[in-house]
Amino acid sequence: MKKQNFIKASLILMLSAGVSKALGALFKIPLTNLLGGVGMSYFSCAYSLFMPVYALTVTGLSSAVARMTAQSVALGMYSNAKKIRSTALMIFSAVGLAGSILTFILSLLFGGSAESTLSVAMISPSVFFGCIMSVERGYYEGMSNMYPTAVSQVIEGVVKVVAGLCLCGYITEHIDEIIVYFPDIDPIAVSSAGGILGVTLSSVGAVVFFAVLRFFRKGIPENSEKTLMSRKDISRELIANAVPTGISAVVTNLTALIDMWTVIGCITYFGSRTNQPSGIAEKDIPNFIYGSFAGIALTVFNLVPSVTNMLGKGVLPCITEAWENHRIKTLSENTMQALITSAVIAVPSAFGIAVLAPEILVFLFPKQPEEVNVCINSLRLLMVGMVCLCVSFPVFSMLQAIGKASLPLKIMLLGTLVKFAGNILLIPFMGVDGASVSTSVCYAVILIVSVKLYVKHSGISLKIAPFALILYAGGMCAGSAYLACVTAHRYGMGSFGVLAVSVVTGGIVYLAVLAVCGSCLKRSGKLVFQ
Repeated sequence: MKKQNFIKASLILMLSAGVSKALGALFKIPLTNLLGGVGMSYFSCAYSLFMPVYALTVTGLSSAVARMTAQSVALGMYSNAKKIRSTALMIFSAVGLAGSILTFILSLLFGGSAESTLSVAMISPSVFFGCIMSVERGYYEGMSNMYPTAVSQVIEGVVKVVAGLCLCGYITEHIDEIIVYFPDIDPIAVSSAGGILGVTLSSVGAVVFFAVLRFFRKGIPENSEKTLMSRKDISRELIANAVPTGISAVVTNLTALIDMWTVIGCITYFGSRTNQPSGIAEKDIPNFIYGSFAGIALTVFNLVPSVTNMLGKGVLPCITEAWENHRIKTLSENTMQALITSAVIAVPSAFGIAVLAPEILVFLFPKQPEEVNVCINSLRLLMVGMVCLCVSFPVFSMLQAIGKASLPLKIMLLGTLVKFAGNILLIPFMGVDGASVSTSVCYAVILIVSVKLYVKHSGISLKIAPFALILYAGGMCAGSAYLACVTAHRYGMGSFGVLAVSVVTGGIVYLAVLAVCGSCLKRSGKLVFQ
């Protein structure tokens, strides 16, 4: 079978993730403009309640199936790979159904309002369809074929934009007719529920794609191997790999729940530390600030990590194969490639967003000036955490690839404790900016601990020089972007012109510095493998 190497596989996934996030922005930004800070609070609360269950049942599946499939393929056991796929579908379809029901029950117990319950009810079926989708993605990823995952991501994004915005827009325009069916619910919450239903329909679209692909695609080669794993053994290993990763993802999403509870609670008790937004009642200020933070600052924060997350998917089969065949040099090369690539993407993005935060937010959310004012400084403070999160994703995948699937869980638990403590200590004094600082500290701790443990268990060594050079290039990028931004403002350019000139200038300088330092990076990389 023709396989995709790490670079090609990661490039395919990152391009599709980039398209998917662009589509996500086309969904989230107009949705924020439609719903405003309070409406996005309902939307974000529903997401915060939904994501832990989704993460537990879905997130670990793709990587668990990918790792087991990659092991079988590395040994030429193609029939065993097919058996892993069918077993995973049987088990996790049932798990997904249970997860959908559990999500709705949690909304009744912890949602706190009919508004939140309605939104969660609209999104809860995504758990079932997400399980099926993740098994199929993991199977193809384990075969080192990233095209199905890439196409399904784009389909998800397209359906989400079309269905979510159409539903939300229709409900908003016809709210007087529709609110008759929901007399005790805030009208803006009904519009939010319509938008969030688009998320469910997007997962349905991806499942339909895999069903069509399976019908038309030829089967993989079959060997005459007589030794196949029993379904019981497959189930045991799948669960052993998926559960720790899933729980780790739950812990990751607990940070969103921590923000929801602590930001709203602390601001209610201690005050917002910001000027009262015009047109917002005092009792709505905590929800307004949380909705702005979650709907704007965290939306921009998550754009780049969602792309670099694909590096983890791309490197997992390669690391698994190298580990299973005891090829330490190949293991080291793939590790450095993954870490350097994620840093090359994350560092200039973080520097650029920090410098151009006002211009970016005004351009993306022109109809929400009050919400933007809440988020500018918070977004800047999140950038250190964004870099650390981007680099952590491939490290977690590599830990799973070498058989240490439980370590990310322990690392994430530590990070969550840091996040919770940071929010409690900082929000009373810094307002919502305290949540940004604690997020950055949380992900910095996670990155340091995860890299240290991966190096210890894999037996490889890493060099700091390439990453220092990337940081230097990122600093030059930020400086040039800032100077271009100031100059563009002096010449009276519009917001789009200022942003375009600044981004292009910063990008050119960044690439030029990397090109000049390329020989140094190459020499530093070679030192790793000597």
